Amino acid sequence: MTTPRLSRAGGVSLVALALVAGCVVPPEGTTRDDLTRYEEAAKSLDCTLVTEGDFLAMEMQTGLVRQQLLDITGRYLSTGGAERLPGGGVKLTTGACA
Repeated sequence: MTTPRLSRAGGVSLVALALVAGCVVPPEGTTRDDLTRYEEAAKSLDCTLVTEGDFLAMEMQTGLVRQQLLDITGRYLSTGGAERLPGGGVKLTTGACA
């Protein structure tokens, strides 16, 4: 059986696409470690952020300030890693919540 070969440029493009598609780029002022803490904290809340209490719990668990949480949530929403809930709030659908 013959394995198809990719050109060097094609292989590099596929690798780059896989890296971009497989992870969310942290918003300015946050790191990948912040995203990991965010996902773990969200998991402890059944992956949903709806109430003020949910955001306070996220702040306490992650050490992030509210604006950072909002920025990260927005990034997940824009990349398909979270979805808006009909009654308000968001549900994380990636990482620890996949």
